[in-house]
Amino acid sequence: MHVINKALQIVDDDWQLVADEADLPAGAVIISVARWRKERDLLLVRSGKLGLKVSGDTPLTDIAGDLQHFPLIALEFPKFGDGRCFSQARLLRERHGYTGELRAVGDVQRDQLYFMRRCGIDSFAVRADKDIEDALNAFKEFTVRYQPAGDDAQPIYRYR
Repeated sequence: MHVINKALQIVDDDWQLVADEADLPAGAVIISVARWRKERDLLLVRSGKLGLKVSGDTPLTDIAGDLQHFPLIALEFPKFGDGRCFSQARLLRERHGYTGELRAVGDVQRDQLYFMRRCGIDSFAVRADKDIEDALNAFKEFTVRYQPAGDDAQPIYRYR
């Protein structure tokens, strides 16, 4: 599988999403919040990188104290019309000071990528049935920003 990284390049994905009941393989893994809560002490001594999968209804205050343990947080977009993880990304960046990689996973499509990036998401696992090469074009479609956002890009009114 491939992802679009922070530099807007298509790269091999070295992270594995692991089900709660599955054994943890070697290497970089993404686990659920439920598994983190249940196996926290065991996971802290594990040698591989640890990522956390967060859904739109996950209370971020429940994980805020543990964010330093996760170099990657995967924000789960279950369907195109569910935008709760846009807010989760902004909160993670702005309220909780998360500086690691925020990755959009799930029903991630080209039409959303530019706006996901504006909210602070910096890597993207585009849905498997979509053209990831074409998805890169989404980042070039808008050249002017009208409002401030999580990406710190200057809105056009600040250029006066």
